[in-house]
Amino acid sequence: MTAPAAAAENLIELIARLAAAGRAAQRVLAGLDSQVKAAALRAAGAVLRSANGDILAANARDMTAGAAAGLSAAMLDRLRLDPARVEAMADALEQIAALPDPVGQVIDSAIAPSGLLLSRVRVPIGVIGIIYESRPNVTADAAALCLASGNAVLLRGGSEAVNSNRAIHAALSAGLVSAGVPAEVVQLVPTQDRAAVGAMLAAAGQIDLIVPRGGKSLVARIQADARVPVLAHLDGMCHTYIHSAADPEKAAAIALNAKMRRTGVCGSMETLLLDAQFPASYAVLAGLLEAGCELRGDARARALDPRILPASASDWDTEYLDAVLSVAVVDGLDAALAHIDRHSSAHTDVIVSEDAAACERFLAEVDSAIVMANASSQFADGGEFGLGAEIGIATGRLHARGPVALEGLTTYKWLVRGTGQIRP
Repeated sequence: MTAPAAAAENLIELIARLAAAGRAAQRVLAGLDSQVKAAALRAAGAVLRSANGDILAANARDMTAGAAAGLSAAMLDRLRLDPARVEAMADALEQIAALPDPVGQVIDSAIAPSGLLLSRVRVPIGVIGIIYESRPNVTADAAALCLASGNAVLLRGGSEAVNSNRAIHAALSAGLVSAGVPAEVVQLVPTQDRAAVGAMLAAAGQIDLIVPRGGKSLVARIQADARVPVLAHLDGMCHTYIHSAADPEKAAAIALNAKMRRTGVCGSMETLLLDAQFPASYAVLAGLLEAGCELRGDARARALDPRILPASASDWDTEYLDAVLSVAVVDGLDAALAHIDRHSSAHTDVIVSEDAAACERFLAEVDSAIVMANASSQFADGGEFGLGAEIGIATGRLHARGPVALEGLTTYKWLVRGTGQIRP
């Protein structure tokens, strides 16, 4: 066997071993009640806070390496940790601990004509693999959500965040073990070899679900190669449509926040649609330009401000994740809906309008996982939806859609209770 083949075989064996350990730990986790799981999450949050210095030192090493490797400003923003972001990770663990435990919830029940009592009950999925890039906070969020929903998790973070992920994982493990949860419930793949991702994708029967968090190329590869079910979202091609009846002050504030609050998140607006009859378009555009956003527009948008660059055909389908925005002028709600239908990735799309009927039509007709009226698309976040955190935002139509949190990480089984019935 050649050296590369032997290495690949070893990675397959490594993933199989980790998945088996996770499966055994998940069975132990299934026997722990909600109070124990919640206490473990609170303990993990406390250790995260106490390990703040170690985590920030590890992140500084990643930031230095990332800058040297030429990571974009958006990627560096996703990678960067500071005391507030570490505190936010700990807070998220505590928020998840306070949420109702979905495991064991009865979804519905009925009595069949045969007299059988049928019920559907939420149960964990099992062993979940998370493959992610850049954001080290995903290590904490994914671990907490999987544990709270009764699942074991196998984490494979990107090489750009390797030191941060290891420091966060060490803190989480210490907290969970101190509260009586097996360390193998949350495991970090101990190698950055890219072939480990392939081994995870091939681990049918060992890993029950793969969740990718990263760029388009990563998600596309996983969806193409996986032999394990995948819960994924594509690009965050988020649109904001400013309707003719929009309040100018609201429109300017929402557009600025939707793009510039954090340009590197998947809920960041990537295309602004301005109604041709909206009277304050120049003020909206000027606010974005003055905030340092590069605008690329169609001919009518460019006529509003000479600082707007010409948009190419590809701009309408580009997730910039940076201070760059596409702008188009559209002739009314029908044209806005048509543009969104052609170019949206079904993540998050927004209307700004004081016309209630226009808002309701937009909410009904836009087929995205999240559709908003009069709010910034930056609210597309599980924490903001009261879910504590999210494992990702699913843009498909099966199993889960939108921010995926505790309920989205469960499946169900049928429980059937009889009194001796036999089928004729």
